[in-house]
Amino acid sequence: MSKPHDTSLSYAQAGVSIDAGDQLVGRLRSITKKTNRAGADTGLGGFGGAFDLGAAGYTNPILISGTDGVGTKLSVAVNSDNLDRVGIDLVAMCVNDILAQGAEPLFFLDYFACSKLDPDSASIVIEGIACGCVNAGCALIGGETAEMPGMYSGKDFDLAGFVVGAAEKGALLPRKGSMKTGDLLVAIGSSGPHSNGYSLIRAVVERSGLEWTSPAPFASNMTMAEALLTPTKIYVRSLLPIIHAGYIKGVAHITGGGLIDNPPRMLPEHLVANIDYASWDMPPVFHWLAEIGHIEDQEMQRTFNCGIGMLCVVAPDKADEVIRQLRANGETAWIAGKLDSVG
Repeated sequence: MSKPHDTSLSYAQAGVSIDAGDQLVGRLRSITKKTNRAGADTGLGGFGGAFDLGAAGYTNPILISGTDGVGTKLSVAVNSDNLDRVGIDLVAMCVNDILAQGAEPLFFLDYFACSKLDPDSASIVIEGIACGCVNAGCALIGGETAEMPGMYSGKDFDLAGFVVGAAEKGALLPRKGSMKTGDLLVAIGSSGPHSNGYSLIRAVVERSGLEWTSPAPFASNMTMAEALLTPTKIYVRSLLPIIHAGYIKGVAHITGGGLIDNPPRMLPEHLVANIDYASWDMPPVFHWLAEIGHIEDQEMQRTFNCGIGMLCVVAPDKADEVIRQLRANGETAWIAGKLDSVG
């Protein structure tokens, strides 16, 4: 029979440092202030975050919430020691989802889980989250840092994000009842793979024999890690004003499931998105992945966005104006197909 030990144990001896957590919170107060907006309280330290919808200008709002992560793109960031941009991905994946329903992102919370908290590394990641929040116009009003030895190992960590947005009643998307055969599909370009398909991407990179520090064959003056860690685009500032103007009938955020599984999510059952794959050329990164990985077209289209970050349904007489405004707002936009009847 084992005998009890005489020495006492502490949380720190078990692998969790409350002091490191307190140090991080102290740093985060200045970071979150950068994201402040009307209606928000970005002060940290309480048990919850507050937001005043009235101060944000809403009179009869519907709240829309979303949650997401970054997936195995984090592995690329950790293994290449490039942590400064994955926080942008986290925000983008969440805010683009609720934007597809016509909602303005209002506030954001993050969850950071690791084996042993390094305040320097965590601060870099959360600085990226704050940068994403500024780009999306939403406030970072809280979060949680979890130190869990035994659940994670080494420098590995995981991220989750949670966003709440709002739209006035009657302004939500998609407007399926107004969609018709012949409506056009307006595509908005992506910045690369965004945050989807990275388990396949990592397998292709391994097959290629390249290191994360190797020059990227598909990007000038960038390493493989730098090119593949290009952040997910945030479309709020460019697309939300056009949604508010009433020009958009539906939006599909092209995430996991790619161009095959996502467009049907915005459509009524009697209509189908007929995408013209000849209307654009995939960015070089996708050509490289397809070539090195010997990936078939359908697998590419179901795994990756293939160069389209958002796909919008627009009436034919509004398409030119929508494309003009998107391009004026800095986006690459084009007509990528139309709606057809099923069958």
